[in-house]
Amino acid sequence: MEYFEHFIKLGEFEEFAEALFGQLFVEINEENDIIRLAERAKEDLALKVKFEELETITQNVFPALKNKVEEFFGIKISDSIKIEFPNLVELKKLKAEKVFSDEKSKDYVRELFKAVANEDQKTIAELMKKNTAKYLVYSTYAIQYISKISTTYGDYLDSIIYLNKFILSRYPQIILHKQGEPYDLRFENVNSGYLGAVKMTVLEELIHSIQDNLQNINKNAATQVNLINEELAKIILELDSITVNHLSEYLQLQAVPDNFPFAKKANLFFFLNPDHFLIEQIGPDVMTFTHVEIDPKISNAIPQLLNIYKKWLNPIQQHHAAFTVMEGMAGFAIENILKDDKDFQNYLATFMGTDFSSYQIRKSMGKDFTKNIYEKLGKKTFRQLIDCPPTTREIKEPHLYLNRINQ
Repeated sequence: MEYFEHFIKLGEFEEFAEALFGQLFVEINEENDIIRLAERAKEDLALKVKFEELETITQNVFPALKNKVEEFFGIKISDSIKIEFPNLVELKKLKAEKVFSDEKSKDYVRELFKAVANEDQKTIAELMKKNTAKYLVYSTYAIQYISKISTTYGDYLDSIIYLNKFILSRYPQIILHKQGEPYDLRFENVNSGYLGAVKMTVLEELIHSIQDNLQNINKNAATQVNLINEELAKIILELDSITVNHLSEYLQLQAVPDNFPFAKKANLFFFLNPDHFLIEQIGPDVMTFTHVEIDPKISNAIPQLLNIYKKWLNPIQQHHAAFTVMEGMAGFAIENILKDDKDFQNYLATFMGTDFSSYQIRKSMGKDFTKNIYEKLGKKTFRQLIDCPPTTREIKEPHLYLNRINQ
């Protein structure tokens, strides 16, 4: 009862801000653990072994990797590419730029990510009050992107490669420290794995830098998806309490007290959001559908919903196809360019606890599709995929793509 009274005092928006950090609790604790473990490792490793600075390693490997990408793809990389090394807070704020919203929402997204990066609950509550619909749409990105910081080594955006210094500069020290003495004898393999991690990351982001057309398709499609989700959020927020209660009961959503109307509508939005509802109800095959239908009882309660879902299909499929090809092309190239690289093999062993054979057989729809097309077209594959990307159905059935481009 004491907690429930506190819950009411906070108010709904304040409570939602607190809940957001509850969802990020594990990740924030992990960040603090990484800082603590790295500091302890640094103290114990001092005067025994020393890892090179991330900036120095990157500067050393960049020219050769740039040449390898150009040679493998047959595509020139822009000489204007820059590399930056943001700290943890700056990296989290940067993620706002990876949320492809329209210009009317961009500043809101930046404010939201800045508040989350600084763990500023007060500002988050204020942003909810300022535009509740936008919060419902973009808070999910904040949770999704920021919760992956510790597994993200790099990012690419607008001719800049961003390397995650928080992770890349600490993991080698933590890994070596966990392996224990004698540090000097174990240092070579861990340091080689560190170099392999940097090589892999720079290589991947260099590949993304040549995918301009795919990047633009992905950005424009994602922007349309977000606008559609904003439209849905506004519709749900305008529903009367009788409709919300009826739908929540029919859909068997978690019960919420009547004095928390925003929470009820938020639950309904997160459930009916097409990214959740259609994929949960239909499955990933929805990415190849041209038509959807929904339960009449739901569409009667929200007549606009079916049209929302229909509008969502085309841009989500464009987004999914472009993103799948971008990632698949990078995965295929990394596998081929670094297959004989000792540092990359040591990265897999020391950082990932695996080996190249296991890495090679990991399934990836985009990588498998790229490989299939490459076997038919050779080096022409990459320019072809960038200039004339496949549909979601063609990714599943590569022969359809080959038939289309050969007509």
